[in-house]
Amino acid sequence: MCLVEVFGKCFGLEDDEKDNQNDQNKIIKIKGTVVLMKKNMMDVTDFFASLLDHAHELCGKGVCLQLISSVNADPENEMRGKVTKEAYLEEWVKKSTSLTAGLSEFHVTFEWDESVGMPGAFLIKNYHHSEFLLKTFTLEDVPGVGVVHSMCNSWVYPSKRYNNTPEPLRKYREDELKILRGDGMGELQAWDRVYDYALYNDLGTNRPILGNSTELPYPQRGRTGRKPIRKDPSYESQMFVLNLNIYVPRDEKFSQLKFSDFLANSMKGLGQIFHREIRAIFDKTPNEFDCFEDVHYLYEGYQGRVDQPASSHSLNSCCCFSLEFVKEIFRSDGAHPLKFPKPGVIQADEVSWRSDEEFGREMLAGVNPVAICLLQNFLPTSTLDPTLYGNHTSSITKEHIEKNLNGLTVDEALEKRKLFILDHHDHLIPYLSRINITATKTYATRTLLLLQDDGTLKTLAIELSLRHPDGEVYGVENQVYTPAQEGVQGSIWQLAKAYAVVNDSGVHQLISHWLYTHAVIEPFIIATNRQLSVLHPIYKLLQPHFRDPMNINALARQILICADGFIERCVFPGKFSMELSAKIYKGWNFTAQALPESLLKRGIAVQDPSKPHGLRLLIEDYPFAVDGLEIWSAIHSWVLDYCSFYYPSDDLIQDDTELQSWWEDMRTQGHGDLKDEPWWPKMQTLSELTQSCTAIIWISSALHAAVNFGQYPYAGYLPNRPTTSRRFMPKIGTHEYEELLKNPDLVFLQTINSQLDTLLVISLIENLSKHSTDEVFLGQREYPRVLD
Repeated sequence: MCLVEVFGKCFGLEDDEKDNQNDQNKIIKIKGTVVLMKKNMMDVTDFFASLLDHAHELCGKGVCLQLISSVNADPENEMRGKVTKEAYLEEWVKKSTSLTAGLSEFHVTFEWDESVGMPGAFLIKNYHHSEFLLKTFTLEDVPGVGVVHSMCNSWVYPSKRYNNTPEPLRKYREDELKILRGDGMGELQAWDRVYDYALYNDLGTNRPILGNSTELPYPQRGRTGRKPIRKDPSYESQMFVLNLNIYVPRDEKFSQLKFSDFLANSMKGLGQIFHREIRAIFDKTPNEFDCFEDVHYLYEGYQGRVDQPASSHSLNSCCCFSLEFVKEIFRSDGAHPLKFPKPGVIQADEVSWRSDEEFGREMLAGVNPVAICLLQNFLPTSTLDPTLYGNHTSSITKEHIEKNLNGLTVDEALEKRKLFILDHHDHLIPYLSRINITATKTYATRTLLLLQDDGTLKTLAIELSLRHPDGEVYGVENQVYTPAQEGVQGSIWQLAKAYAVVNDSGVHQLISHWLYTHAVIEPFIIATNRQLSVLHPIYKLLQPHFRDPMNINALARQILICADGFIERCVFPGKFSMELSAKIYKGWNFTAQALPESLLKRGIAVQDPSKPHGLRLLIEDYPFAVDGLEIWSAIHSWVLDYCSFYYPSDDLIQDDTELQSWWEDMRTQGHGDLKDEPWWPKMQTLSELTQSCTAIIWISSALHAAVNFGQYPYAGYLPNRPTTSRRFMPKIGTHEYEELLKNPDLVFLQTINSQLDTLLVISLIENLSKHSTDEVFLGQREYPRVLD
């Protein structure tokens, strides 16, 4: 049984309309229409349940609905809204179930006693053996109102699954929330609708538990309740890696269409990996790219070298046949099964990614446009504790960069706010020595750039740092590289840029993407469902922006960020990845996630009341900031208008018990490790509510889009965005240096990701970057018929 909102103020029903209802106890018929999605026939486990559902319908008991009054209370039911008699969906048996996901429309007729009053919600109960997805509910000819349309988008499980569900007349707002909060006990099942919190203790027993810790704080995740491990009960038992049936509340699961696309994308990636790795058996250097042409062969439009083995043709045919079959079943876009799309960065020019201009441009318009900062002082300094890590002041000197400052001195460039930095030094140094005893060989990097008069960024120097050989307390050994285009120095410069990008790729995936848009938003989703009923205006405001993160996060814990998962294998921090993100979460600040505050904090903008958004950007050609401020302002304006309608005075916010419980739950439980931070809004004023909701929507939508959906055009070509490095910089007099002199391209390819890791990363990034077929974008409605 589910309590689902029908309509309220957001649909334009004013209070005086409610007061004018007819008080006579006249029984009239009100017709309704329900649009839902049955389980499709391809779901083999549901086939027999469908037969039993038809039998139930023939016996006259199927799907029951009741309208609830929004104005007249029932004194015999603890003053809760009166309800109508039960009404059942009509002609269920006559509506066939489709082979694939599809919508069905059913009619229902209510006997409405006008003494019940204006309906404000409805109860729905499923007596079938299988669940269905309730999409919309429409009432026709409601007296005094007319047509009323509600979007629901909620899975309704069979009533037998709920052992303690109250009777319909007793199940309203508080009862629904109690069910959604659960009792904190036992393993949660697919039909449970429980939103609860848990630590990150399901990543593997050889990884630290994240959360409820001053050393490794972390946002809470959704609880699954799986049994603890016997050897160490503080850890939750893990599932078989290919089991994707991880518990999340059913309404948080992927749609059937999105899940089909997800499976098809995954199958295609596996097919490409299998296809290429089988070919590698015949290669003289298995699992390595011998030249850039080998890399290009991965993409559509390339035929490969003429020396490819003849035996691969039969393999090609076999793989094509099987994957074309899979594509026809699952896909909705008709993609090539054995080739990756050509990434944008090499579409027009296959070598332009090597240029310094493109290197700087991607810091503003690429995969991770949220990391670059204004350089406030020269030399760059460190915030690391010198008693533990020694001196970490940069070794970049004025002599290194002044030759490329276009006639400026360093002091003049600082004064004019022309110097910028991409600084990944302090985050990585504490882990660098442990990372480098694995197969990874990398550096902590600082990159200095000049903002030129034409608005472009010019790379000035890259500093590569390693722990001092005598120990961390002695600081670091730094190497500084400056731009070069020719000969071996040009090859070394390309490697220096690659090491800087490896740092940026890891920080992007683990921090900018995973931590700052996925992990931190999950507690907001949980708290919203635990504390705000579906009738609450803030629930309605936020819920459309919470589509899929809990399901994605659950899958990520299962196959990506777990011990030995994809991220540990393919991103340079390896098994320290999640521990590193927990250390950085210590410095997370919710209020600083607002785009204007973020730009000010990074020194990218200064306050200027004369500008449209009150900010003047120091870098005018900065797409993330330029477009982002327009989107931020649109969201903020919309949220302010919406919240002002429901909360015309601050005392209404302070007296809203659900709203206050929501904020308290999210802050003290969901983000409990940071609950005492002074920057949390108090949630006492319209300004605090508006700013908080705007930030939540921004993180969930625009910020996530900026660091996710643009990945493939740049990072789909691994030489441009390597995620790991396997060799240190070649030193003069070594065999590696001689190799660099003879074949710099080969050394470059043997330094970054191997062939198998490249295939894994490209497959993952292509999957992550795709919009689902049923994507809903900002400014759009999933259900256009909904009234304003």
